[in-house]
Amino acid sequence: MNRPLALLLLACSLCLPVQMRAQYVYIPEDIHFQAPKVPEYIEFAGQTIRFDRPDLYERMDRELINFTYGHTNSTLMLKRSRRIFSQIVPILQKNGVPEDLKYLMAIESNLDPKAYSSAGAAGLWQFMKATGRQYGLEVGDEVDERYHIEKSTAAACKYLKEAYAKYGDWMTVAASYNAGQGGISKRLSDQRQKRAMDLFLVTETSRYMFRILVAKMFFENPEAFGFHLEDGDYYPVIPAKETVSVSGPIPNFTDFAEEHGSTYFFLKEANLWLRSDHLTNKAAKTYQVVIPAL
Repeated sequence: MNRPLALLLLACSLCLPVQMRAQYVYIPEDIHFQAPKVPEYIEFAGQTIRFDRPDLYERMDRELINFTYGHTNSTLMLKRSRRIFSQIVPILQKNGVPEDLKYLMAIESNLDPKAYSSAGAAGLWQFMKATGRQYGLEVGDEVDERYHIEKSTAAACKYLKEAYAKYGDWMTVAASYNAGQGGISKRLSDQRQKRAMDLFLVTETSRYMFRILVAKMFFENPEAFGFHLEDGDYYPVIPAKETVSVSGPIPNFTDFAEEHGSTYFFLKEANLWLRSDHLTNKAAKTYQVVIPAL
């Protein structure tokens, strides 16, 4: 098989445009690319997770195959990873949450800070409105801090630490993030188990845990999955020129942006949590508005 045809077949199997995949993947003519093999074990958040049971092996293998051949957002996730992880990891570390929990966020939102689900979950950590408010986020028509990277990550840390104090197992914490602590606790009790990976769960939650483990493998070694990005292919962090403290209303964000040497577009991109074209701020709260260096 010649190289162009090999590239075309791989692109089709991954459901990605040929022009996108061809930039990053080179397949020698005599090599047939395969998904990575299931490892003997993975170190995740300080815990050793082994795949020495047939069911664990098969569940892991399914997600490895899915990431390799069917995950259409893989290239975009890789390109976003340096920008997003560089902002997320210091907050996880500050709050005493293992860095590996960033992969939970990757599965939740594909590292898209604008992500919004059909169920109404929003932002990188996909908080529902009620849950966001429960963990200290302001959620309204003008301000929605589920889209605030720093504040939503701090809120997620509260949830994760609370769940770990209850379960003592990070994969069970991950399952509870998907299914809710009440649901996981009931199943642990009903099935007389101590960890979520030993539970019979609905397919979505069961797969969720293994998708997180495969995400760790994927981001740590994308080449094993057939992805080859150069340093310049990753999206950079957009630096801030300044941060402005605002304690009153902002009648018009276009005017506000121009007063600070920016534009409405760049201001909104840097502050996704500002959901309207103005800020009423009747409660006279103090907000930190980022002015991007663009």
